[in-house]
Amino acid sequence: MFVTGLVLAAEGAPRLGVPKQLLAYHGGTLLGASLETARDCGFDQLIVTLGTASEQVRERVDLNGVRVVESPHADTGSSSIVPALEVVDRRTDGVVVMLGDQPGVNSATVWTLVAEVAGPATPIGVTRYDDGRGHPCWFGRELFGELGQLRHDQDIWGLVEASRHPVTDVDAAGNIPLRVENWDDYRSLIAQPDALGFETPVVPPSSVPTRGRLTRRTSRRRRV
Repeated sequence: MFVTGLVLAAEGAPRLGVPKQLLAYHGGTLLGASLETARDCGFDQLIVTLGTASEQVRERVDLNGVRVVESPHADTGSSSIVPALEVVDRRTDGVVVMLGDQPGVNSATVWTLVAEVAGPATPIGVTRYDDGRGHPCWFGRELFGELGQLRHDQDIWGLVEASRHPVTDVDAAGNIPLRVENWDDYRSLIAQPDALGFETPVVPPSSVPTRGRLTRRTSRRRRV
């Protein structure tokens, strides 16, 4: 089975005022941590989409071994998945979609998802956390035509809900890992022990919480 990992990192966060991909996390950057997880998954091909902060990201984030797809209009509603599909390897059986601003997703969750969809051909696989569906998601090659018609990356959830294809939910313990879309999200994220490593936080030190509790998540699976 040939699997492509697709990390979506083109969308900005205007409320932050800085490229969220470059926020300090685990001694590096938010996107860097997400890409490291993606590398740990051992995908046959790894793609990342970048938006208006592409030049800054290229200067700060290790993109070695990653196929970069430029999607400068992602902030205005264009889907970065659409241009990414153009570079997906022709041997690919499907893509695992991950988010570049959600470092709490771990490789075990991805492995569990891929293992569940690798048996009989599964068109759509979605990770189901305790509080709902979330990333990572799997889309088989037969869904590429529909993915190519998306107007925005978030429209994949409409595709999942309305699809004529069966959907496999794969359980993962815990709630949906936090995404960073504003400063409150970032403060919550870095409240976890050792989240910042040796990097200096981008937010003013007075507004950065000290230390919080880190919950380790394990994965389980279920077919419905």
